[in-house]
Amino acid sequence: MYQAIPYNASRAWPAATAMAAAAPASGGGGEDEVRKAVAECPVVVVGRSGCCLSHVVKRLLQGLGVNPAVHEVAGEADLAGVVVVAAGDGGGVTLPAVFVGGRLLGGLDRLMAVHISGELVPILKEAGALWL
Repeated sequence: MYQAIPYNASRAWPAATAMAAAAPASGGGGEDEVRKAVAECPVVVVGRSGCCLSHVVKRLLQGLGVNPAVHEVAGEADLAGVVVVAAGDGGGVTLPAVFVGGRLLGGLDRLMAVHISGELVPILKEAGALWL
């Protein structure tokens, strides 16, 4: 019999200052990639490689007609860069993180809440991710 592997989606990322101190002094490439993607793309999804929650986020957005840019975090150094980018928008972020229109929307729970309330499509239209 197979046993499910527990996944804790509500695990908050470490504080940005602690992770920034642990990042390489030359500036994390992950941070630059994420900053550039958030600035250029209307929708960016940041998640761990192979994460089922990231897959759900991508499928929900694709079902609405949005083609999000995806940044997969492989290690703690990449995670530190993402935390620095997201810390400016409120700090405590969980994976997967969804950026819409250059701002952090939140994780899967926030995305689902906004979708169910009917606010997601107008937000995506305002960001330029939907044209219909």
